[in-house]
Amino acid sequence: MAKRGRKKKNKIDINIAVVALVLLSILLMILIYTKSGSIGETLSPMLGGIMGFIKYIIPIGTLLIAIYMTQNDKEYMTHKLIQYGIFLLCVAAMLSIFQVGKGNLSIDKEFDKVIEDAYYLGEKDIGGGAIGAVVAVPLIKALGSTGAVILTIGIAVILLIFMFGIRPAEMISDLLDELRERKEEKKKEKKSKHSYDDTVIEEDTKGRKLREKEEAAKLASQFEDQLTININEKDNKDDKKKYNHNDLSIPFFGKKKEEPSSPDVIDANLFKQVEEQKEDKTKEVLQLEHTITEEDENYEFPPVQLLAEPEKKTSKGGKKAVMDTATKLQKTLYSFGVSAKVENVSVGPAITRYELKPAEGVRVSKIANLADDIALNLAAESIRIEAPIPGKQAVGIEIPNKENEIVHFREIIESSAFQDHKSKLAFGLGKDVAGEPVVTDIAKMPHVLIAGATGSGKSVCINTLISSIIYKSKPSEVKLLMVDPKVVELSVYNGIPHLLIPVVTDPKKAAGALAWAVQEMENRYQIFAKKGVRDIKGYNEISKQEDTGVLPQIVIIIDELADLMMVASKDVEDSICRLAQKARAAGMHLVIATQRPSVDVITGIIKANIPSRISFAVSSQIDSRTILDMVGAEKLLGKGDMLFYPAGATKPTRVQGAFVSDKEVEKIVDFIKANGEVKYNEDIIEQIENANKTEKDLEAEQADDDGTDPLLMEAIDTVVDTRQASTSFIQRRFKVGYARAGRIIDQMEERGVISGYQGSKPREVLMSKERWQELKMTTVENTEE
Repeated sequence: MAKRGRKKKNKIDINIAVVALVLLSILLMILIYTKSGSIGETLSPMLGGIMGFIKYIIPIGTLLIAIYMTQNDKEYMTHKLIQYGIFLLCVAAMLSIFQVGKGNLSIDKEFDKVIEDAYYLGEKDIGGGAIGAVVAVPLIKALGSTGAVILTIGIAVILLIFMFGIRPAEMISDLLDELRERKEEKKKEKKSKHSYDDTVIEEDTKGRKLREKEEAAKLASQFEDQLTININEKDNKDDKKKYNHNDLSIPFFGKKKEEPSSPDVIDANLFKQVEEQKEDKTKEVLQLEHTITEEDENYEFPPVQLLAEPEKKTSKGGKKAVMDTATKLQKTLYSFGVSAKVENVSVGPAITRYELKPAEGVRVSKIANLADDIALNLAAESIRIEAPIPGKQAVGIEIPNKENEIVHFREIIESSAFQDHKSKLAFGLGKDVAGEPVVTDIAKMPHVLIAGATGSGKSVCINTLISSIIYKSKPSEVKLLMVDPKVVELSVYNGIPHLLIPVVTDPKKAAGALAWAVQEMENRYQIFAKKGVRDIKGYNEISKQEDTGVLPQIVIIIDELADLMMVASKDVEDSICRLAQKARAAGMHLVIATQRPSVDVITGIIKANIPSRISFAVSSQIDSRTILDMVGAEKLLGKGDMLFYPAGATKPTRVQGAFVSDKEVEKIVDFIKANGEVKYNEDIIEQIENANKTEKDLEAEQADDDGTDPLLMEAIDTVVDTRQASTSFIQRRFKVGYARAGRIIDQMEERGVISGYQGSKPREVLMSKERWQELKMTTVENTEE
C-alpha cells in the first residue's frame, strides 16, 4: 500500500512540474520576445548578456523539458537535458566565433576584458554572450577560427541526430532513389508506348477499375488474331511451337539493383498452342493382350460405352478473360514492388496456372508471401503459388477458374496415356493443370496414402483406381483385397472375379485379413528363394517358361483407416508396416484412405513406410503437413482437386481427379458379373475367421471328442514332476485362463492323478512318476496298434 501511495504521489508531482514548465515557457516567451513590463525590460538584456542571441531558444528548451518529463524516465530525461545544454553551448560558441571573424570581438585583450565585451554585445542581441565567449576563445586559440567552427558545427549536428532521431543517410538515400525513379520513368515514357502512368495509383477506385477494363480490352483485341487458346485442350508437345523465348521482350529486366518497373504488355506467344485430341484407339472394348488362363476364359473387359461421355463446354470469356487476369496479375505484383512477366499460361479443368518469370534480383519468397494480396486483388477464392516450378525458371500462380469442368473417367480411359501403358496396375488419376491426362503405375508407387476431408473426392478416387484395374487387367493378373469399415463404399464390388474374398466390412476381421496378407508375403518370398529370383516379375517369367501357374499381383485397399485404428490399432499398424516395408517385390501393394489425417491415425511409422501420397482438400495446414509434410492442401478447392506426391518426386503435382459416378460403377460391376463367375478363396476366409475367434472358441475346437483338454498330458507331466497341483499353478505354468485351468484339474482328478478337493489343504499328487511313465507307454502302444 505504501509503495502504491508513493507511485501515485510521484505521478502527481510530475504532472504539476509539467504544467508549471509549460506555463514558465509561455511566460518566458512573453518576457523575452516582447520585453513587456519592468521584468521583461530587465530580464531580456540580462539573458542576452549571458548567452547572447540564444536567449530566444530558452522558452523552446523549457517546453522540450516539459515534454521529456512526460516520459516518466529519469535517465532518459537526464540524457536529453545534457544533450540540450551542450547543444546550446555549441550554438553560443559559433555565434561568438562569427563575431570574432567580423572584428566585433577581439581576443587579443585579457580574458576578462573579452568576456565583458561579449556580455556588452549580448545585451544588444549580438553574438553568443559571455557563455559563448568562454567556450569560443580557447577553441580559437587552439584550433583557429576555421577549426573551431567545424568542431562546434559537427558537435551540434551530432547532438541534433541524437535528440530528434534524425537519419541523414536514409534521407540522402531516399532522395537519390526518388531522383533515380524519376529519371527511369522519363526514359520509359520515351521507349514504351504501352507503359502505365504512375498517376493511376492516385486515381479513385471507380476510375481505376474503368481504366483497367479499357486497357485489358485493348490488349485482348490487339492479340485476338494471333492468340489460340481453348480451355481443357492439350499443350503442344513441341516447345518451339509454344513460344519463342528469344522473341520475348522484357525491357524492364536489367541489373540486379534496378528498381521495379511498370508491367509490360502481355505477349500473345506466351500461350500454349492447341493440339487436336488424338483419335481413340478403342472401338468398343479395350484390346489388351493377356495369357488366357482357366480363370480368364469367361472374362470380358467392360466396354467404354458404359461410361458417360464428356460434355463439351466452352468457357465464358475465353482468351480475353485469361489475358485480363494476366494483365491484372502483373499490375498487382508491380504495385507491391515486384518486377515479373507472365511468360506462359496453362488452362486446366479447375485452375489456370500463370507462369511468371521474375526480374533479376527478385526473391522468389517475396512472390510467395504475396498469396493473400494477389487473391484479394484478383477476387479469387484462393490461390496456390508454386515457387519455383520444378525444372523451369518460373513461378507458378494457380488461380481457380470461374467454372470448373468435370474430368470424366472415360476421357482418361480412352487416352493414349492409359491405353499404351504397359503396367497391369495403371491408374488413371485425372488431368493436370495443363489439361493432360495423368496416368501412374501403382507398382511404382508402390504403396499410397490417400487423405482428405469429407466430400473432397477421396471415395471417387478409390473408385477410379479400382475401375482402372478392371479395365486394364484380368482376374488372373491382379487380385483385390478390400477392407471397408464404412460398409457402403466398396460393397458394390462384391461378386467381381478380381476379389480374393468378399469385401471385409467388420473392423475386427480386417486385422485378420491383413495378417493373412503378411503371411502370403512371407510365403511368396520363400517360393522366390527356391526359384532363385528376387521379385514377382522374375518368378512369373520362369513360370511361363516352365508352363506353371503365375502369381497375381495383389492390391490391398483400406477405405477408412481411422476405424481400424480404433478397434485394433496395434495389430493393424504392425501388419501395414510389415507389408509396406517388404511387399513391393512380392507384388503386393497397399492403398490406404482416411478422412481423418491426424497423427494418431497416420502414425509416424505408417508415414515412414508409405512413400506416395495423394491429398485432397483439408481443413488446416496441420492436416496438410501430416499428409504431405508441407502446406498447400488446405488451399485446394475440393471436388476432386488433389495434390499427387509420388515416391521420388521433389514437389507434389496438382491434379483434377477423374469422376466416375455410382451408376457407372454399378454398370461396370453388373457387366463383369454377367460375363464371369467369382471364385473366392475359402482358405483365406477360414484363416480370417480363425484369427477373429476368441480363446474360448479355440479351446472348444481343440478339445477331443471325449472332452479331454489338449494340454492335459503336459499338465500331468508337470504335476507329477513338481508334486504340486492347483488351479493357480496350472494358470501360471501354461498361461491359460482360470476356467480352462480348473477343467484340467478336474480331468486329472477323474483319472486318479490327484486327490479331490480338501478345503484349505492343497491337493495331493497320488500318481508316482514310474506309474505315469507306464501309463504313457501303454497309451503310445495302443495308439500304434
